[in-house]
Amino acid sequence: MTIKNLDVLINSLESIETITEPNQVAKLSQDYHTFSPVLVPKLAGKVGDIVVRPANEQEVIKVAAVCAEHRVPVTVRGAGTGNYGQCVPLHGGVILDMTKLQEILWVKPGVARVEAGVKLAALDKKARETGWEMRMAPSTYRTATIGGFIAGGSGGIGSVQYGLLGDRGNLLGLRVVTLETEPRVIELRGDDVQKVNHAWGINGIITQVEIPMGPAYPWAEVIVTFDDFITAATFGQALANADGMIKKLVTIFASPIPQYFHPLQPYIPKDTHPAFLIVAETSLESLPGLVQQYGGQITYQKPAQEAGKGLNLAEFTWNHTTLHARNVDTSLTYLQSIIPADKGLELVADLYHYFGDEVMVHLEFIRVNGMVIPAALQLVRYSTEERLNEIIRYHEAKGVFIANPHTYIIEDGGRKVIDPEQLKFKEIVDPYGLMNPGKSKVLKFS
Repeated sequence: MTIKNLDVLINSLESIETITEPNQVAKLSQDYHTFSPVLVPKLAGKVGDIVVRPANEQEVIKVAAVCAEHRVPVTVRGAGTGNYGQCVPLHGGVILDMTKLQEILWVKPGVARVEAGVKLAALDKKARETGWEMRMAPSTYRTATIGGFIAGGSGGIGSVQYGLLGDRGNLLGLRVVTLETEPRVIELRGDDVQKVNHAWGINGIITQVEIPMGPAYPWAEVIVTFDDFITAATFGQALANADGMIKKLVTIFASPIPQYFHPLQPYIPKDTHPAFLIVAETSLESLPGLVQQYGGQITYQKPAQEAGKGLNLAEFTWNHTTLHARNVDTSLTYLQSIIPADKGLELVADLYHYFGDEVMVHLEFIRVNGMVIPAALQLVRYSTEERLNEIIRYHEAKGVFIANPHTYIIEDGGRKVIDPEQLKFKEIVDPYGLMNPGKSKVLKFS
């Protein structure tokens, strides 16, 4: 236990909700790092001492002051839908659960301002009332919070059109509380938002987020199947490149991945390679010609008016693919990759043929630097950590960027290095090094 006198801490927090029941605290000390067989043993038994659940920014400020005064580590969490152990406290302390900060402050044409605990689906629903919607969201959007998405996410459904969360213009403003004995509230705007964006909860407590919205289209869902994986991938690239067609999702699966999607089995013939698409209904008329050009078959189509009813294709894509696969076979794990634009589908074909079913290819097309390229969340048949590292090294030797989901160390994951501006900002907002300690090579906790 990190906190020497828990009763003193609780008394200092006065009327703020706290949870000390061991099973609840343990549950709220976890995320989906269990997708990684490498992380599971490394994070086993890591739990907080107490969960604190503030209801507003004033209560957040109070918690920050108390934790700074007592030098108690703080791990901030939203819904805990991340996959890298960033919600898991390595040094105990306070789990700061932000899910009660649920106010949608305002939605205006093209922009919204919300508290950090607002669920993405709730914001999307509210914005659509005025003809707008979120530009991008992870496949966990029904449960994920906006603060958690900013702190630990990078893109998702919508990234084929709008790029990644870290791209200039996809995050307009952040409000953070510092972890000092006299906490300050700091508003970041413009490029300064990058000091906290995707910082995994080490750079201040996010209380409010301002994001741009996109025009809300009536979205149709489509499954197209192909007899050949490379043909399916080539079709996906062609659709992603079709600037006149409005799309939200272009996902390609190599067989046998679809065998893990039990509810969709009737629409995916055995040994075929499907494309899952979300396209604007206005673009549907242009789709059959492209499908025919690549010899595909449209096997499923759901009109926009049926949105929210029955199956939801988005929840079989991105890392929900891994979730569905692991529900069938817990020995499976995954990788996260970006294929370089200059190698594209030629390299995808190389990797597909080289690894076979050991590394099953799952492509998500995303926009990067003005070009649409294939990213991948490959399913891996796990044997040993040594073999997993060999697979990673082979990809990297071919020029593939791997955002390694099998480490909780920031520098070893997607970032490779910590942004110097983020380090400078951390010295300002977290002078005692109490925020999510142990997740960086360069930031030490004593």
